[in-house]
Amino acid sequence: MSYRIVFHKKAEEEYSYGFAWYESEKSGLGERFEDEIERILNQLLTNPEIYSICKGSYREAVANVFPYSVVYKVYKQKGLIYISAVYHTRRNPKYKYRK
Repeated sequence: MSYRIVFHKKAEEEYSYGFAWYESEKSGLGERFEDEIERILNQLLTNPEIYSICKGSYREAVANVFPYSVVYKVYKQKGLIYISAVYHTRRNPKYKYRK
């Protein structure tokens, strides 16, 4: 089955903010962050159920090197992967699960 990815508006903002912050710290680091998140997203498109369910029907893919995770839900009937958060692991966990 072919899936498509849809981001919650706040998840898009988190992703953009993470990229900008890392790039401002060191040139090229933002691109490495983006590559890591894109690696996770591509992995989800290939096998959306690769990560176990962690709360309700949410799943969480932890990034390598960066303190971020991608929190998502899979809607099989719609062929949809809904990205709830691109979550910095030091933030309050209540922001991970958005509808």
